[in-house]
Amino acid sequence: MVNKRIDEPTGTETVGHEWDGIEELDTPMPRWWLWTLYLTIVWGIVYVILYPAWPMVDKATAGVLGWSSRGELAREMSVADQARASVREQLARTPIERLPEDSKLFAQAVAGGRSAYQVYCSQCHGSGGAGSQTLGYPNLNDDDWLWGGDLKAIHYTITNGIRAPGIKETRTSAMPPFETMFEPAQFEALLSHVMALSGKGSANSAGAQIFRDNCATCHGPSGEGMRLVGGPRLNDAIWLYGGTRDDIRAQIQKPRMGHMPQWGTRLDPVTIKMLSAYVWSLGGGENFVEAAADPAVKVDGEP
Repeated sequence: MVNKRIDEPTGTETVGHEWDGIEELDTPMPRWWLWTLYLTIVWGIVYVILYPAWPMVDKATAGVLGWSSRGELAREMSVADQARASVREQLARTPIERLPEDSKLFAQAVAGGRSAYQVYCSQCHGSGGAGSQTLGYPNLNDDDWLWGGDLKAIHYTITNGIRAPGIKETRTSAMPPFETMFEPAQFEALLSHVMALSGKGSANSAGAQIFRDNCATCHGPSGEGMRLVGGPRLNDAIWLYGGTRDDIRAQIQKPRMGHMPQWGTRLDPVTIKMLSAYVWSLGGGENFVEAAADPAVKVDGEP
């Protein structure tokens, strides 16, 4: 039988049991705590009525307000989609050459191109566009461009690719193997001359003559390159496959020539335009060399 009694020092009733002489007081909860508990109970009942709460087989109870987190997300995504659609419409009607004339639109294009780059381009060119000399993937941060580095040239390259099979408009250049073309002494003289073009060696008349007879047609008399045929520039310090004597020897003997897929049939025109803007913005982009195809086209905000 429960033996409750009043604790004399405190005047509080005990719970009626004791252990080893120790008894527990039946002290009532503070009123503020009880009211907080009651309020949370009321709040829980109101929430269950107003909002989705009880899980069912395939959904939760709807609540009288009809609100749901999925519906809220759908509305937010709809607003974002409408904003993106507006930007894409502006990009679609703005010639690639005139895109930087609208700084806000250009910034949006760069932001969109950055996301697309990480999905489609970073696997070869690296997340920061530094490329890979070992694998022969070009660095997009420097100012060395085989076919041009202005927005229109970059756009054309992305659209049509480089040496893309079956694509008539693709960028194409070819270097023949010179492995058996020269005597060893002639080959060494040519190597010395090529290295001298970028300040890495001493020029020699024999190598210069061999270069003029066999290489200048594509690389230019001074190694300045020739964009019309995609001939690389040789008088700078930028090398796609390495700039040591052995690297250059290997490239002359058995040239490596990379490939890039054409994205014109894989991505929509606006995404390609955004990719072009992003690549151009990495730091190596060049100024325009051609006027817009249709100078009469106006960009937003232009009088």
